[in-house]
Amino acid sequence: MSNRTLSIDDRVYDYLLSVSLKESDLLRQLRKETAAIEFSEMQIAPEQGQFMALLVKLIGARRALEIGTFTGYSSIIIASALPQDGELVCCDDSEEWTAMARKYWQQAGLEDRINFKLGDAGATLQSLIDEGQEGTFDFIFIDADKQNYPLYYELSLKLLRAGGLMAVDNTLWSGDVADPGNMEPGTQAIRRFNAMLKQDERVEISLVTIGDGLTLVHKPGG
Repeated sequence: MSNRTLSIDDRVYDYLLSVSLKESDLLRQLRKETAAIEFSEMQIAPEQGQFMALLVKLIGARRALEIGTFTGYSSIIIASALPQDGELVCCDDSEEWTAMARKYWQQAGLEDRINFKLGDAGATLQSLIDEGQEGTFDFIFIDADKQNYPLYYELSLKLLRAGGLMAVDNTLWSGDVADPGNMEPGTQAIRRFNAMLKQDERVEISLVTIGDGLTLVHKPGG
């Protein structure tokens, strides 16, 4: 028995996957193809994807927003968890990476459920607000450039409905955030973001030790 989160070594991690992961062949193939490209480490862990799909279903989400799509693993996870008439808005500025995502969206039969917006994510989020979509999203996933997390968070909080849920990736940053000697820009950006969230009285939070750290943000009300 333990009164703190269990440290996961390879043996326990392999067991965790063996008894809980229900990953489709399509998603497994996408992970394999992504592993062969540069920056493949940006791919979320499969158990994290399955966890997020469960969250999307539990809150009954119909509209979702993803900031940072990469090769499409998380977007397929989220879109598949939405109802038939649901919508996922995806934001990314890379034509190269999202070309792979679009290929897999088509194979998954999810093209009609995904609204892809290529370009600067901050500008895209602001345009959604300007179009009157404030408070219309049930679930938002942030997994993009870390320096802009505060901007994405503030704009996303406006777009999230009362009672909605936000998930922010990489908030443990391979554990580097806990190393006071690590002053890399990305590490410092995540540290600042985590500290900001801790002080934000508008929301309720929980940092979950799954993947690279996933902070769940609940917007009260609704």
